[in-house]
Amino acid sequence: MHIPNINLRRSIDRRSFLRNAGAVAIGLPFLEAMELTIGQRTLGAATTQSPRRLVSMCAGLGFHTPFLFPEDEEQDCFATPYLSKLVDFRGKLTAFSGLSHPNQQGNNGHASALTWLTSAQRPGLAGFKNSISLDQRIAAEVGHQTRFPFLALSHSGSSLSWSSNGVEIPGMTVPSKLFKSLFIEGTKDEIEAEMKYVRRGQSILDSVQSRTQQLTQNLGKRDQEKLSEYLTAVRDLEKRLQQSEGWIRQPKPKVDVKPPVDILDKADAINRQKLMYDMIVLALQTDSTRTITYELGGLNQVPTIPGVKNDWHNLSHHGKDPEKIDELKLIEEAEFEVFAQFLKKLDAIQESDGTLLDNTSVLYGSNLGNASAHDWHNLPIMVAGGRFKHSGYVAHDEKSNTPFANLFVVLAQQMGIEIDRFGSSTSNSIRGLETG
Repeated sequence: MHIPNINLRRSIDRRSFLRNAGAVAIGLPFLEAMELTIGQRTLGAATTQSPRRLVSMCAGLGFHTPFLFPEDEEQDCFATPYLSKLVDFRGKLTAFSGLSHPNQQGNNGHASALTWLTSAQRPGLAGFKNSISLDQRIAAEVGHQTRFPFLALSHSGSSLSWSSNGVEIPGMTVPSKLFKSLFIEGTKDEIEAEMKYVRRGQSILDSVQSRTQQLTQNLGKRDQEKLSEYLTAVRDLEKRLQQSEGWIRQPKPKVDVKPPVDILDKADAINRQKLMYDMIVLALQTDSTRTITYELGGLNQVPTIPGVKNDWHNLSHHGKDPEKIDELKLIEEAEFEVFAQFLKKLDAIQESDGTLLDNTSVLYGSNLGNASAHDWHNLPIMVAGGRFKHSGYVAHDEKSNTPFANLFVVLAQQMGIEIDRFGSSTSNSIRGLETG
C-alpha cells in the first residue's frame, strides 16, 4: 500500500521548532491516518463471540424530518416515507429526535459537520480547536486487533474523523484504491519497500524525539503545550508503526469479489454511496477493521435521479417551497433505499452468534436538524444493529435537547470501551437504547 512520503527530516533547533511546531503537529496525524496497514491481532485464537464494530455515517445536507419522524412515539415510525424503507429492520433500529451537541453555532451554516462525531463547541470560530472523534477514541483501544485500526471514508475528501490533537484525518474517496488496500497483496518488492518505510519512519521519530526533549526546560508555557502535543503525536505514530510490522507480512483476506469499478460521475451520488457501502460490508466481514466513518456529503449540482431538476444543496434550502420539497424527497428516499440495502447485506451475513448487523452498531444521521435554516438542533439520528434493545422511535425534548454525546458513551461501551463520558455528554446512558 502506498503511504505518502512526508519528509520529517528537518533541522530542529529551538528557533525552527517554535516556528514550525504547528505545521509539524498537523502533519503527523495525516501520516498517522494514511498508515492503515497496522495493528497486531492474536492470530488463530478460537472464539465464539464475534467482534463488535461501529460504523458512523453523516449526511451533511440533512433530511427533511417531517418525512422521517412520526408526530409522536405512539405512532408507527416505520409508516413514515423514509423509515418505511427500513421496515425490514423493525426491532433492529431506533430513530431519535431531540438530540444535539451544545453551542454549534459556527463560522458558517455547515460548520457543525466538523464536530458531529466530536461534540466540540463553536466550530470554526476564533480560538476553535476540535477534539478527538468517537471512532478515534475507540480505535485507540481496539484498533491494534485488526490490520486497519480504522477506516475514514468520504464522498468529498473531508471526513468525520479527528485525531487526539483535533486534526482532521483525510477521508478515502476511491473504492478501487480502498479495495486494493484491503485485499490485493503487494509484490515481494512492494512488501520489502513498505518494511523499509516503517523502519525508516521509526528511526526518524527516534531522532525527532531526542532532539525535542532537550528543548523542554527552555520553553515558555504555550510552547511547552505545543511540544507536549507534538510528542504525544510522535509517540502515537511510533506505536502504530511498530504494530504495522506485524501485519505487513501477514496475508490479506481472500474475497471472491471482483475489484470495484469506480463511478467517476459525481452527480451519480446515490450509486457512489452504494459502492462505498459494499466496500464497508467487505471490510467488516473480513474483520479488516472494526471502526469506520463515512462522510456522505451532498452536492452543489443536480444528482442523477429521475425527476430531480435542481441542485441538491439548493433543494436542501427549500424555504418550505412544496415543489422543492417534492424534489428533495426523491433524493432522500433514494438515500434511504441504498441505506436499507446496506443494512440488508449486513444482516444476511451469518456469524457464530448472530448476523454481522447484530454485531455492528450503525450510527446514521446528520449534523443539521433543519438544513433549510442551518439549524443544528433536533438532529435526525438513527442507530441500527449493535445488539441493542431497539425502541423504534424515541422523541427527546425538542426544546431542551438531550446531548447527542450521551449516545456516544453508550456506543463506546458497547464496543467494550470503559468510559463514563465523552465530549459534552452528561450521562452514560440514553433513553431509548439499552444493551441487549
